[in-house]
Order: sequence, then structure tokens, then C-alpha cells
Amino acid sequence: MTKLITKYSPAIAGLLLVALGACAKAPAPSGYADPHEVQNRRTHGANIDLDRALVSPASDVYGEAVPREVRDVVSVFSDNASLPGVVVNNILQGNVEDAAHNAIRFLFNTTFGLLGTIDVATDIGLEERDTDFGETLHIWGAPEGDYVVLPVFGPSTERDGFGIVADFFLNPLSLVLPTDVKHLPKATWVLSKFGDRYTFGDTIDEFYYSEDGYELMQLYYLDSRRYELGIEVEDTELEDIYDAYDG
Repeated sequence: MTKLITKYSPAIAGLLLVALGACAKAPAPSGYADPHEVQNRRTHGANIDLDRALVSPASDVYGEAVPREVRDVVSVFSDNASLPGVVVNNILQGNVEDAAHNAIRFLFNTTFGLLGTIDVATDIGLEERDTDFGETLHIWGAPEGDYVVLPVFGPSTERDGFGIVADFFLNPLSLVLPTDVKHLPKATWVLSKFGDRYTFGDTIDEFYYSEDGYELMQLYYLDSRRYELGIEVEDTELEDIYDAYDG
């Protein structure tokens, strides 16, 4: 345990400093300024190349070779395995009600849902109340930061990019699972993303490969993310997205 704490002590210290320094509500962002557009477009192009060469073909193989019922089981298991990390974020946000709700959901699906392969909790009103460390930082008062396009992950912001990295370390399952199955949640997460790519392939292709795909993804991501965080978006900004999508 001491070795574990030592290993992650810089990250833990950083999180504590952010928490202690968050004294004010995060400033509400507005507009779609893109100071890193040149680099973002390079990364966007590299992501498209990766999708064309690997992700899309692999998702087609996965979707066509694996029955829908099995793919659904993989996705349900992956979602359930991510819940302990969601609970940690609920606690960091001071949201005790959602933390308890998600914890009970995890226990129900893990026990009565055959180790999380069947979603029995939703049927009794225990739907997932999703969150992530990017939202935690928002609640702590961290600003959105600049728009960035991440390798593989795609559209993000500086705050959410840091949140993606932090979420990989916040899930307690990685600390308690036996070594031989320790990486199973991450493996099923990757498979579930291939399943999503297959299921929503036409929509993703329209975003990726359209002439104005970069702008579409930027506008859609920023608007939907701000909406998730409860940030009001001006009507004119919403119209920009619809106009861009309609061409």
C-alpha cells in the first residue's frame, strides 16, 4: 500500500492542490475561440487517418463477427466496471446522493446482474448518473481552458483532457481486482468503443469526413459538453451549430 501511495503521490498532491485552490465557481465560457487551431487540425487529420486505417475496419469486423446481444453484454459490463470511478467523482464533487445511488446500482448489477453483464438496476429505477473528473474540476472552479483535439480521443478542452487522464487512475477496481483480470475493464471499454463506432458509423463518418467536419466536431463538442455541465449557451451559438450541420 505504501508503494502504491508513493507511486501516485504526485498526482494525489496535484489533485489536492486543485481542490484547495478552488475557491470560486468556474467562469462560464462563451464562443468558440480556437488558439491552437493549426495543431488541432493536424491532430484531427491524424485521428481521421487512424480511423480510416484501423478503428473503422476493426469496428466493422467486431460488429459483423460478434452478435448484437454479445456486444450489448460487453458494453453493459464496461459501464458497470466504470461505476466505482464515477462514485469517486461524485464524492469529490460533494454529491452524496448520486454517490450512494451509483454505488447501489453497482452492487445490484454486480451481484444480481451476473458480475455486471446484465443491467438489472435500471429496471428498478437505478439508472446511471454519469459524471467524470472533468466535471469535478468544473465544480471545483477550474476554467474550461482552450479547445484541444486529443490523439485518439478527439475533441476536448484543456480541463477535460486532464480529466480523461485522471479518470484512468480514479477507479478503485484497478486496486482490488486480481492481477489476471486487472485489465479486463479497460479491455471491455475498448471493445465497447469499437461497438459504438460500428453502431453509429454513418453519423461518425458524416462528422469525420465532411468538408467542414473539424468545425462541426468542435461546435458539437463544446455545446454538448457545456450543456452537460449546466452552462447556459446563447441562442446565437446554438444556431451556429445547426447552420454548420445543415451546411
